[in-house]
Amino acid sequence: MGAPMVRNLLRAGYPVTVWNRSSEKALGLVPDGARLAGTPAAAVGDATIVITMVSDGAAVRGLLDGGLAGALRPGTIFIDMSSIRPSEARAHFELLNGLGVRALDAPVSGGTKGAADATLAIMAGGEEDAFETARPVLSAMGRPTLVGPPGTGQLAKLANQGIVATTIGIVAEAMLLMRSAGADMNRLREALRGGFADSVILQQHGKRMADGDFAPGGRSALQLKDLDNLLDEAASLGLTLPLSELQRTRYRRFVEDLDGGDLDHAGLFLELEDRQRR
Repeated sequence: MGAPMVRNLLRAGYPVTVWNRSSEKALGLVPDGARLAGTPAAAVGDATIVITMVSDGAAVRGLLDGGLAGALRPGTIFIDMSSIRPSEARAHFELLNGLGVRALDAPVSGGTKGAADATLAIMAGGEEDAFETARPVLSAMGRPTLVGPPGTGQLAKLANQGIVATTIGIVAEAMLLMRSAGADMNRLREALRGGFADSVILQQHGKRMADGDFAPGGRSALQLKDLDNLLDEAASLGLTLPLSELQRTRYRRFVEDLDGGDLDHAGLFLELEDRQRR
């Protein structure tokens, strides 16, 4: 998702320096106008806004402890758009705040299509002045909303992922039900369009299920990670979330038992199909 986000920043007229641990991925952005840096520290030395988009909280902390934090100038705004634990986001905020760096946790929803179309839902946690300063940059990639103090952007993303996982589950059941009765699954999508049951997930992931196309937009392994983080945070608040627990069990089976970790999270349909053969 990082590459199309960078391209949208460039189209909006922002100068962007890029780094990726797989250098060929960053190199592919040079023809679009990005400058290539050899290290994370070199990428941020002259920046007023720094954005990270990596796999998890450990990767973010590895960057910070590996020289990135020390290379940030006081007054810089650090925006982590990865999906990590709220507790990790709060810890990163405290670390950077002690260095005079303002931090926002700003995970996104919308997948690779939303990243390409600059329509991402951007859920930010942090201080309002930092958010307002960063708003124009974030708006070049999607629709930013400040939801609360540090860590709450990540909590909003986890809430989003719980809704996504649960909705994918029931869409899969509806699709399988109709197919088993001889109906056309894509025509079901059309029949429900505009009604109370309609949703982006029904239209986009329902089509994936109907077409058998599970090339990853959002990997199932990352969906499982997000459900783990959601339920850990819920437990810390003394909450029980039964639907999220059910979907985590199903995604764990799909990822670990059915080797579906690198397939799109709409691939939960395959887990449902496998249940019918048991």
